Amino acid sequence: MLRAHKIRLKPNNNQATYFAKACGVARFTYNWGLAEWKRRYKMGEEVNERLLRKSLNSIKREQFPWMYEVTKCAPQLAIKNNLNNAFRNFYRGLKQGKEIGFPKFHKKGIKDSFSLSNDQFQLKEKSVQIPNLGWVRLTEELRFEGKIMGATVSRTADKWFIAIQVEMPDPPVPKRKNQAVGVDLGVKALATLSVGTSITGSKASRKYEKHLKHINQSLSRKTGAKKGEKKSSNFAKTKRKLSRLYAKMANLRNDETHKLTTMLVQNYTLIGIEDLNVKGMMSNHKLARSVADMSFFEFRRQLEYKALTAGTQIVVADRWFPSSKTCSACGSVKAKDGLTLAMRTYECSCGFVCDRDVNAAINLRNYALKHA
Repeated sequence: MLRAHKIRLKPNNNQATYFAKACGVARFTYNWGLAEWKRRYKMGEEVNERLLRKSLNSIKREQFPWMYEVTKCAPQLAIKNNLNNAFRNFYRGLKQGKEIGFPKFHKKGIKDSFSLSNDQFQLKEKSVQIPNLGWVRLTEELRFEGKIMGATVSRTADKWFIAIQVEMPDPPVPKRKNQAVGVDLGVKALATLSVGTSITGSKASRKYEKHLKHINQSLSRKTGAKKGEKKSSNFAKTKRKLSRLYAKMANLRNDETHKLTTMLVQNYTLIGIEDLNVKGMMSNHKLARSVADMSFFEFRRQLEYKALTAGTQIVVADRWFPSSKTCSACGSVKAKDGLTLAMRTYECSCGFVCDRDVNAAINLRNYALKHA
């Protein structure tokens, strides 16, 4: 089992500059490799990550000598891992009929990162040694024990982090009583359980809506806000403030999702969820912000990988399964227009009355018990 521990770095100014350069080299190499891949494919030539890395090594001393200012892993792993995985996911999606877009060029300042192989860094208590840089302080020690497979250095707002991948033996599956639960995800509440519990969620966008609007208005007034203008120092400061707020909102969502998914896999052996069409929900401008605020995709991703270590089975209902319109008591299904979003209580002709989200969660639990 591969686990990753993400730790905040505490670099000095020179080290932070090095990280920014390494991210720039990784981004440039990825974009160069993507353009070269497209060119060779169009010409009918053979193309793969190994040939691209070989081609880059033959020209970078003459054309890109600035790449030697940072670790050799930054350009090499940008092609070997990032670009190769992007095309692998794209072609796998085509075979499986999934809508996975063609790899896109990376932009500066968006998910800046670079990778390191396991032989290119060392750990010692609360420090990590990186090639051509030296020792960088960490805020905590590595929690996991096992074989270190690699690391990724990334930037969020104006903070730097290192995610260290460790190969560990699979933990023993805990013995628990067989308990099933259905989880209905929604925009009013993040999750409603079949036992009647409702988790509201952080709703970070709503919480910081006024603050976000204020900073964006301030940013638009600063010199450099318009295309082609020279960026002023005040523009850069306000942009950093905006990045910090977005990072804070993301942390709130992640914290809520981690707590919920951990609680579910620790307390239940069978969990029923539904396959939500998140892309379709995001196309509704009235729901888009609320849907994005709940992080449905991240919820499912965390739930599935945590379930593997906890011995919990996840059953995913088909997206066309009428969990909200089905009566959990008698099994009858309402007509297409029989249950609108404004109707928060489910009422059936059999006399059953229940909160609509709890009713949907019970149906998902029953579906999981039937298809487990």
